[in-house]
Amino acid sequence: MEDKIKSGYLYDFYGELLTEHQRSVYEMSINEDLSLSEIADALSISRQGVHDTIKRCDKLLEDYESRLHLVERFMHIKADVVRIDQLTTGSPDAATLSEISRLSKSILEEL
Repeated sequence: MEDKIKSGYLYDFYGELLTEHQRSVYEMSINEDLSLSEIADALSISRQGVHDTIKRCDKLLEDYESRLHLVERFMHIKADVVRIDQLTTGSPDAATLSEISRLSKSILEEL
């Protein structure tokens, strides 16, 4: 997964666990795609402070994911739902219905 997209998912799932300051810096970096200088100017802090905060947030978010695996589970479920959607186009045969059943059971187990 591309780093920016992965960071976005991690932030979506775990961002509320960051401090308000960390969230504002990280949102400016990830969501608004601002440079370190732009963020530093907006928040009246140093570029180094912005850089350190972003790195600290990345580490914290990765740590939460390594413990909880919420993004990983979400991606598996999303892939299964996409596959079910693909299988439901047209008139399904017995093998297709069996595959849909297997995928739906897999989704329910992950929830």
